Amino acid sequence: MFERFTREARSAVTGAVAEARRAGAPAVTAEHLLLSLLALGVLDPLGADRTAMTADLAAARRRGGMSRADEEALAGLGIDLTQIVSRIEETHGEGALATPAPRRRTLGASLRSALGRAEPDGGGNRHVRFTEDAKKVLEQSLRIALGRKDHHIGAVHLLLALLSRPGTASEVLTDHGITYGTAETVLPAA
Repeated sequence: MFERFTREARSAVTGAVAEARRAGAPAVTAEHLLLSLLALGVLDPLGADRTAMTADLAAARRRGGMSRADEEALAGLGIDLTQIVSRIEETHGEGALATPAPRRRTLGASLRSALGRAEPDGGGNRHVRFTEDAKKVLEQSLRIALGRKDHHIGAVHLLLALLSRPGTASEVLTDHGITYGTAETVLPAA
């Protein structure tokens, strides 16, 4: 499928991997794809405020990735998510829910390190997997391109796929006035 991606769409995907690595995340998420699209300027024609959107994504990470819809559902059960996050941060430090779990070293990696040998991938560049949600965004971008009868998958298709799926990325986008309809109208196809 990756061969159908335009240069810009490929840059968005590799940028998402870089975003995940920079954050120390164990996997690439839909939010990393959105951060990459922001960094590439794909959302600029839509009037996106990169700083504000990045801050909103960071706030969602601080809540452990819970969307406002999740927060409202919990509130309906009498559970205050803000209070829970505060209590966890009191015990474990600020951003405890946003911090990825420490990477486990395998015995082989520990032995190679002790012997001074490089990692099999050349050292430093660990493989970063994609979450199921991020994979579904990529699959959805293909469906959208095919549905629009576009020959390639462009960054606009990735954005439309993010907007078509529930979750933090689409919530942040719509909070900033970026909807499926506006993105489809304003942004050019692949």
